[in-house]
Amino acid sequence: MFCINLNTTDPFYNLAVEEFLLKNADEEFLILYVNSPSVIIGKHQSVHMEVNTKFITENQIPVIRRISGGGTVFHDYGNLNFSFLRNSESGRQVDFRKYTEPVIDFLKSLGIGASFEGKNDLKVDGLKISGNAEHVHHNRVLHHGTLLFSTSMEMLGNSLRKDKSCYTSRAVASNPASVINLKEKMSFFRDIEEFRSEMIHYFKKNYNLTSYNLSATQMEQADSISNSKYKSWEWNWAYGPEYTFIKSFEIDNIPHFCSLIIKDGIIIESAIEGSYKMKTVFRNLIGRRHMVSDLSEFFRNENILLNEAEIYNFF
Repeated sequence: MFCINLNTTDPFYNLAVEEFLLKNADEEFLILYVNSPSVIIGKHQSVHMEVNTKFITENQIPVIRRISGGGTVFHDYGNLNFSFLRNSESGRQVDFRKYTEPVIDFLKSLGIGASFEGKNDLKVDGLKISGNAEHVHHNRVLHHGTLLFSTSMEMLGNSLRKDKSCYTSRAVASNPASVINLKEKMSFFRDIEEFRSEMIHYFKKNYNLTSYNLSATQMEQADSISNSKYKSWEWNWAYGPEYTFIKSFEIDNIPHFCSLIIKDGIIIESAIEGSYKMKTVFRNLIGRRHMVSDLSEFFRNENILLNEAEIYNFF
């Protein structure tokens, strides 16, 4: 088994490396990496239903869809991501306990009593430190998870949507949980890089891992996947299941009631009760992307002047 320590913090590229090696390599890997601030959603989720659209837009936090299922997670420089790419017997690939046990043992070696709880979480004293997800490709499985070391809890909390009552969908919903940073349980690491180095040392010692560096060709191919897929609107925003958005709000002290149906990221039905001007133009939203930039441009072109906060009534 090989160990890849990715030095880049580019979340688009790091996810692409996972997919490339899963589908194009025969070797088994442990991959470790840290991402810059980003929101990573599960394959079968609807973005606006999971994220605080206003916060991530104003703070330019990218949303990236991964190939595995599960819920939405926030990544930043205080979160260590680990991925196992293993060959496995058909019908026995999905095994969350199997792939989290080595991580639990590593934490135990540091004096941290972590346990596997629920479907795919690792917890310490009942508080979540790790979410995990898996994806099967033929006889290979990708298991990846997070380890909260010193993540900004403020950014994490603000990036994720708390009230989803305006949305209806068959999309997979995240299960909110109280979280904690591992750094609160151990003060002997100065930063996440020391923590990562210790994890690499532990796995090389106990699991006979050998360091592995991607070739120039492999990096180019991963970069191609990053650009064509993980940076695309079609994959990140449009891929999710159809959803309905219904909300009541006021604009210029006039009550409005809005209803939208979105499929493949595109508004396919739109209706509103409210001002005459809004009712007149609202049907023209059909065929447009359900995105802040698109709706801002639409209302501006229709000479409906909404302030920065009012545009988020439609998300």
